[in-house]
Amino acid sequence: MYSRVAMLQSEKIEQAIGILRELNMDAWLLYARETSEINEPAWGLVAPAGVVWPAAIILTAKGERFAITGKYDDAAFRDSGLYNDVLIYTQGISDTLRSLLSELDPQSIGINFSKSNVAADGLTYGMFLQLHEHLSGTPYAERLQSADAIVSRVRGRKTASEAQRIRAAIETTVKLFAEVTPLVKVGASERDLYDFMQRRIAELGLGYAWEQAGNPIVNSGPASAVGHGPPTTNIHVEAGHAVHMDFGIKQDEYCSDLQRMWYIRRPGETSAPVALRQALDAVAKTIHEGARALKPGVEGWRVDQRAREVITGAGYPEYQHAFGHQLGRTAHDGSTLLGPRWARYGDTPYGLVEAGQVYTLELGVVTDAGMVALEEDVIVTDGGCEFLEEPQTKWWVV
Repeated sequence: MYSRVAMLQSEKIEQAIGILRELNMDAWLLYARETSEINEPAWGLVAPAGVVWPAAIILTAKGERFAITGKYDDAAFRDSGLYNDVLIYTQGISDTLRSLLSELDPQSIGINFSKSNVAADGLTYGMFLQLHEHLSGTPYAERLQSADAIVSRVRGRKTASEAQRIRAAIETTVKLFAEVTPLVKVGASERDLYDFMQRRIAELGLGYAWEQAGNPIVNSGPASAVGHGPPTTNIHVEAGHAVHMDFGIKQDEYCSDLQRMWYIRRPGETSAPVALRQALDAVAKTIHEGARALKPGVEGWRVDQRAREVITGAGYPEYQHAFGHQLGRTAHDGSTLLGPRWARYGDTPYGLVEAGQVYTLELGVVTDAGMVALEEDVIVTDGGCEFLEEPQTKWWVV
């Protein structure tokens, strides 16, 4: 029997083997070292633990699965039951790696490098050079190619277990938004709201979907700086402010990423002013229409294009970022992006949407009361997509 952690990795290994067959690629080779220091984004999908010394995982289209580790790194790999064999070396990995590849004799070997997809670019240049040195004099050095297509599919196609974990993280995030709402009031600083959410993360034993210093992002009113960064102590919530929060947690190794809005009433007001209601309606409608365009087989840029048509058609300027990114083990989970065909995004907007992928859908507009932005999380289904939480369509008026 697998542990709960290894059960998920067993699912991903089986999935990876199927994807190798789908792509007519013989093997996927992951090669890493000092994983606590240098993150290999794909490692945790198919490995039960990190490593100190150079290690390799090899999966083949024939269904074979092997791990090679340095002595003293091997116990978790052996105990996991994930592999046909765990090969252990003492002085160096080269002879063991060459021998195993000679036995398996793959004609094509995917390794983790990519110009556009950060989730598939985990092999450092130094390790790439080292791998070539190990394989010098063998035919296998010439058979290495990018594993981008493998990683994109393995990372993107969420199994039922992964989707369940994401849903659970989102459920917790929604509860935390409800908890902070009574604190969104005149006099509270952006930092006060930030500190409360971070304190609750610590109390619940959760992690951060992105860097702690900028999570959550809190904006109150028109003077607050828009973008990725920590809140300030000198901006306080005032009547007439739009208060915006971008917040995501990591729970059980999987993430959420949501944005929510509050309006602080002026004396005599019962709702947000017309201009703010129109702004939030336009943002929510754009997310809804973008979601309608999100379905398997569509290139990512086309979904982004539809969202841009909606928001500009409502009289607002284009947002200056992608409409959506994949969500999973990190807030930005790599691969296909729902973004414009800009150079900074490389090839990711040309990727195809697939069933099982989880995306955020997000945008905002700037108003005299401050940033008005929303972000929702959806999972792609065979016929379209499903929202993973109740989307915000109206102001939370306080």
